[in-house]
Amino acid sequence: MIPTYPFGNTGHDSTRILFGAAALGGMRQEKADSTLDLIRSAGINHIDTAPVYGDSELRLADFLKSHRDEFFLATKTADRIGDDARRSLETSLERMQVDQVDLIQFHNLAQDADWNTVMSPGGALEAAIKAREEGLVRFIGVTGHGTRIAEMHLKSLARFDFASVLLPYNFFMIQDERYAEEFETLYKLCQEKGVAMQTIKSIAKRRWREDDESPRRSWYEPHRDDDVIERAVHFVLRREGLFLNSTSDATLLPRIIAAVESFTEGVAEDLDNLVAEDNTEGEPLFVRGVSDDVRV
Repeated sequence: MIPTYPFGNTGHDSTRILFGAAALGGMRQEKADSTLDLIRSAGINHIDTAPVYGDSELRLADFLKSHRDEFFLATKTADRIGDDARRSLETSLERMQVDQVDLIQFHNLAQDADWNTVMSPGGALEAAIKAREEGLVRFIGVTGHGTRIAEMHLKSLARFDFASVLLPYNFFMIQDERYAEEFETLYKLCQEKGVAMQTIKSIAKRRWREDDESPRRSWYEPHRDDDVIERAVHFVLRREGLFLNSTSDATLLPRIIAAVESFTEGVAEDLDNLVAEDNTEGEPLFVRGVSDDVRV
């Protein structure tokens, strides 16, 4: 059974694994339907998608016709100007054929210039607040990648009472001492304020190597060994209140679900050492000042 936890102050108890619907982006509808049946049968009750995830929102439409009330539904906008963000939201609603999403998130708000635009008059935040007043969204959140994102989320929460944040958390991320310190500050603040804290890249191994001819279902190479995946998942879930977004590689979804289910039986006493050993051949996805973007 998958444990649940209050998703911040939203009033919704979300499963601690959230379905990262980027996995649906390149799928045919038949495969997407079977994947959605899997998450429903597993008891996952929270879906996280975005317009930039290929056809993900379109693949969700038929499923949501029958099961909308069973899921907390989140999407995103990468637009920074208010009018553009409004159009993005309306397009998402149309693509998913729903009247409302539970959470709209500013996608990868990791750069100061973007942040300033979003937060300024006429920016995306102003548009999101208006959409919330109109009932098109219930809550507003912020997401991001890279080594500066914990710092940026702290800045965002100082400006506005966002319902949720989303950022990377895995073995390599906390090897960056500054990131680890800022993450802990953010974690404490989120616990105090009732802000939901979502994590990504839990099973990331490294960026793809040029000579690696493996199928690339995500932009990074994931861990594939069952035991390693289990430990990586437990590494996240042992922190009270953290949610884990599943990877865009849907072939690994059953293993991640199994790892979440096994978490109820406890974690290894020497988990930190085991996870460090699991990553001896891995590399950080993000290196401060060198590779803070997603794919370059």
